[in-house]
Parts: sequence; C-alpha cells; structure tokens
Amino acid sequence: MEYISGVVERITFENEENGFSVIKIKSKGYADLVTVVGSLAAVNVGSVIRLKGEWKMDSKFGKQFAAQDYRETLPATVAGIQKYLGSGLIKGIGPVYAKRIVQHFQEDTLRVLEEETDYLVKVAGIGQKRVNMIKKAWQEQKEIKNVMLFLQSNGVSTAFAVKIYKTYENDSIEIVKNNPYRLADDIWGIGFKTADKIALQMGFDKNSFERCRSGIVYVLNELSNDGHCYGTREQLLEEAEKILELEKTLVDSTLSRMIEEKTVILDEGDSIFLLPFYHSELGIAKRMKAILYVDTLYPITNVDSIVETIQKEYDISYDEVQKDAVKTAAASKFMVLTGGPGTGKTTTTLAIIRVFQLLGAQVLLAAPTGRAAKRMSETTGLEAKTIHRLLESKPPEGYKKNAEYPLECDVLIIDETSMVDTILMYNLLKAVSNETVVILVGDVDQLPSVGAGNVLNDIIDSGIVNVVKLTRIFRQAQGSAIITNAHKINKGDFPELKGNSDFFFIEEDEPTKVAQTIKDLCTKRLPSFYNVDSINDIQVLCPMQRGETGAANLNVVLQEALNSSTISIKYGGTVYRLGDKIMQIKNNYDKNVFNGDIGSISKIDTEERTLALNFDGNVVDYDATELDEVVLAYATTIHKSQGSEYKIVVAPLTMQHYVMLQRNLLYTCVTRAKKVFVLVGTKKAVAMAVRNNKTSKRNTRLAVRLRANNDSYQDVNNKDLMRTSGG
Repeated sequence: MEYISGVVERITFENEENGFSVIKIKSKGYADLVTVVGSLAAVNVGSVIRLKGEWKMDSKFGKQFAAQDYRETLPATVAGIQKYLGSGLIKGIGPVYAKRIVQHFQEDTLRVLEEETDYLVKVAGIGQKRVNMIKKAWQEQKEIKNVMLFLQSNGVSTAFAVKIYKTYENDSIEIVKNNPYRLADDIWGIGFKTADKIALQMGFDKNSFERCRSGIVYVLNELSNDGHCYGTREQLLEEAEKILELEKTLVDSTLSRMIEEKTVILDEGDSIFLLPFYHSELGIAKRMKAILYVDTLYPITNVDSIVETIQKEYDISYDEVQKDAVKTAAASKFMVLTGGPGTGKTTTTLAIIRVFQLLGAQVLLAAPTGRAAKRMSETTGLEAKTIHRLLESKPPEGYKKNAEYPLECDVLIIDETSMVDTILMYNLLKAVSNETVVILVGDVDQLPSVGAGNVLNDIIDSGIVNVVKLTRIFRQAQGSAIITNAHKINKGDFPELKGNSDFFFIEEDEPTKVAQTIKDLCTKRLPSFYNVDSINDIQVLCPMQRGETGAANLNVVLQEALNSSTISIKYGGTVYRLGDKIMQIKNNYDKNVFNGDIGSISKIDTEERTLALNFDGNVVDYDATELDEVVLAYATTIHKSQGSEYKIVVAPLTMQHYVMLQRNLLYTCVTRAKKVFVLVGTKKAVAMAVRNNKTSKRNTRLAVRLRANNDSYQDVNNKDLMRTSGG
C-alpha cells in the first residue's frame, strides 16, 4: 500500500448508489492533478485528504490512484479554505460569501466558524439571520460527516447520510448501531439490501428475527412496486429465502410470528398482505357496496329531451351508445365509462355533467394528475382538481376530507381512472357520502396504475356496477393516424407506418444512432417544422430507464443539447440546471406534489443550496438534499406518462427494450400524443410489442371482495393510508 496527500480540486463523478467517486487532487510532487478513484462520497472540494491505496493503469483513463481508505483534515491555506467553504458544503455559504468571509478572517476563518460564529456579522452582506443559518449548518455538517464516516467504515454508501441525519439527528449513529433495519422502514430510498449490508458489516446475527422480518417486508414491498397487493405464502418464502440466504423453515417461522403479531395479514387461502393494501381493498369494497345500497336521487325519465337540449347547446351529435351512456349514468349510483381515443369519452362525459347540472346536482370533477385535471378543466369548462387536492391532503394527519368530513357534492366524476391505485381509491371513496353518484371514466386498455392494484379493471370485472364501453371511432378522429393506429395496436394489428400525416416511423436499429436521431428530432427537425417549444411541447417516452436508448441516458443527451444554463446545482451524479424539465418521483404530501408530476426548475440559489420548482403554477421550494425526489424529465418512461398528453411524442422502440415490449405499453405510448407521434426503432420491435398481449397479472383480491355477498368488512374508515410500509 502507498500513501498520497493533497487538496481536492474537483469531484468529476459521484455514484449516489454505491458511493464510488472520481476526484482530482493537487498533490505535492506531481505537476498535474492526480485522479483518485474509490469510495469517497464524503469528500468535499477544498478538503485536504490523506489517501491509502495503490496506483493502477486504466486502459481508457490512464494512471489513477485507487483509494481503499482516506482521512480528512481541514484546509490550512486561505485559498484552500475559500474553495472548501464555497463548494456548497455549508448552507448559507456559496462561492460569493465564501470569498467575503475568507477575505475578512483569512487563516482564522475556520476557528471563527467553529468558536465565534456570531463574528460573521462583521462581513459585508451577512446579517444575523444568515449567521444563525450558517451556525446551524456548520454543526449539522460536522454531525453528517460523522455519520458519513461511520457508514463508510461499515463498507456502505454514504449517499443517504444527510437523510439519516435529518431523520434521527444526533441519535443517528446510536440508532443505526442498535437496529440498522430501521433505516429500511423509516427512510425513503434506503431499502432492505442497504440496511442489511450495514447490519452484517456490524456483526448482526444473520438469523435474527429483525433481519428475517425486514427481508419479508422487503419482498412484499418489491411485489407492490410491481403492482401486486399481496404475495402468496410460497412466493414470499421462496423470494425471502433467496435474499436472506437462510433455511426456509426459519423464514416460515418468522412469517408465522409476523402474521400472529399482525405485522402482515393472512387473507383467505395463502394471500399475505401488508396492512395498507389489505385495509384499502376491504375499504373499497365496503364503500362501493354502501354507495350502491342507497338508491339514486335522480330517477330520470326525460333523458332523451335533455340530451337533445345539450346537443343543440354544444352543436354535438351523440350516437346511440353515447346516449345510452348518459341514460345509464342518470340511473346509476356507481358507473364506469370506458373507451379508447376518438370514441367520444370526453363529449359523453360533458353530456353526463350537463344532465346532472340541469337537474340541480352539484358536480365535482377530479383526475389523478395535475395535467389530467387541467385537461379535464379545459374540455368541460369546469374546475377539476387532482384527487390529492380534492381530498385536501394534510400531512402528517392524512386527508382533511374523509368519512367524518366528506366531499360536498351530489355527483363525483373521476377521469383517467386506470391510473388510480388501490390506496388512493380507498382514500377517495372514504370521503364520498353514500348518497353521492360516482362515475369513473378511463381507458381500461391502457397500462394499469404505477401504484399497486388494478382498480378500474377489477371494478369492471366484478360485475357489480354498470359499465358502458365506447368503441365507435368518430369520423373526425378517423383522419388521425395516431388514433387509428392506436386502435389497430389495441386489436393486435400491425400499425400503418407509411404515408401518415401525424404518425411517423424512422427505422433505426443501432442504439447510438437512435439516440442521435431523437436528439436531432427534439432540437431541430420537429421545433422548426411545427413551430413548437423543444422542452415544453415535445416529450420523449421510453419503454425503460436503462440502456443507451433508455430515459436516463436520453435525459443527459437532451439536457446537454437543450439547456446551456451555467446556473446549476449538483446532487449525486446529476447536474440540475436552471430551466431543466423535471419530474417528481415520490409522493410528497408536505409540498403537495406527487409521483409523476412534471415541472421545471425556475430558480436556483447556489449560496443557499435551494431551488424553486414550478409544477403547473405550483411553485415549491426544495433543498438540494431533496433532489433525490426528482429526476430530469426531457425523457421519461411510458409508465410515468399516464394521464398526460403532449403535443408531440417521440419514442424509441428497439430490441434493446425486448423485456418491456407489450401491447398495452405501446398503446399507452401512442395515445399520449395529441398532434404528432414519432417512433424511432425497428419493425421487429413494433411487431413484438403488438403480438405480446400477455400482460402480467397483478395479485389483487378486489374483484373477489366486490362480488362477495357479505358485509364482514371491518371498519377501516378512520385509517388514512398515504404510504406503504417500508417507504
């Protein structure tokens, strides 16, 4: 082993998943900056570090020092101190204030920060408020550094150290030492595998109950991430046995104890639920039956004449199926209206709204996402809210609208219902009084919700509510190849790829060329031909995140091409620039933003290390440490695009994506485009997607519960379920 010391000049790369970093240091005796690689996530620019490791020659990057361990000391020179403080390490001190502070206190700067922070008011532009912020941040930074070094000494990534500290504060190290598996339960983004790595490194018993329990919960959470509400006992035992590397008998006995302690619920047969999904399925079934039990207040006999009035009012001509849908809605307590693009769901919904309004009913409209709600408002002329805003989410208590304080309406209409997962549907129905008419609108052939469950499908399959499916494509929609091809795909027919006015296919197989083609389309060809905004009007939709034509890589390519702003903040391995298009990937009830919401970065304060993110007019403040809740969104996955429409959609579809090529995925992708759809890829991939109608079945028992003729549901109305167990 060799030793080398120096000042950290640059952090070239940092992987937030495993802590691997590439840094450049200035070291005495070396003319050029030395490249250092290794687990160095706690290092900051300006730090003086002593590294232990060995030299190696990389075929691509040349000579590097591979560090196995390091120790850090504070910088001693004025220039080093300025660089150290200006790196964004301390909230309240950025490059500008770092320069002022160091110019004022020189070599004494760090002692002042440590012992006499109040003296900072002597620096121009720094008031007592900023002094207090710096004082708090300096102390937190020291504690976080301790947590980082503790985690690093136990062989794991330190990327989550800030979150751990914010959750447990000065008790962080003690809590992690006592039960590292708590991390998986308490902190979003830290899963069982990370917690297990810490625990085993610290010498925890591999056979402990805590470890087995955490492993089983992890398997159930992974199943829920794949859309399942439960796992079978055999499924759980097999998966947990693999992950835990333990005998099945030990895992089985742990599971039995969890069932006995009601940590998990064993339902009929061998279905094992996490509590939120069990209570939500029961709650949906109970609420729907209660709503159906109360007769409608609107037994209308003159629907035909009302429809005639609406047709004249809006200059619309409804066909018999649409008229039947309106009549069914007027006579129902709970109804589903479904159909593909161009079949008249929107105009039928408008007629249903007007019928109830003419009868004096108060109608509320909602949709799962902000964009879907905005579109609903535009097409109906009435206010539509997101479901979360309709329910008035108020963390940490839950939703203000619930069984005790129900929604004040006679009719509730929900659009894009295929996106609504089990937990959200339960919270919604809990806030609906038994007298209310509920109408669910959605395309049942689209991808199911990102969250667990298959609610719209299950409600239809149960057979207990009225369902109207619109199938006729209206003449004005027949001229759109987007709509006609979407229906072809949905029926299992190969789409028409040539001679279209709004549906285009560019054949390309080589991943690098696919990425380059998409870049050219988004930056030059489409904006110039259609006179649209590259960032706001064009959306790249990908079957998956990974790969050269996946969303992650295309985001890097498109950010570089579309956003040249020099104002930025780096978090983990991503640089976030002013003006970047971003997407929220976690429900954050405190900020009132939710998984799938798209926005932009409207402000970056490099001194404070804060950002302002604009989600369709809802401007929300973020600290840089919260940026793991958002991702760049120049490109996103098709799953995440549900409920949104874009003027222009560009989609890669190649055999690189073969594991994801399914009919409903391609159908959902095509139906996101309003004006133009461009497919870049191969006919072979298109054919595979069209043929593959074997959508994976989700583990749910909702349809069974809805069909069951009993009232043995426990009262779960007072439970607000806003997240699943284990984060």
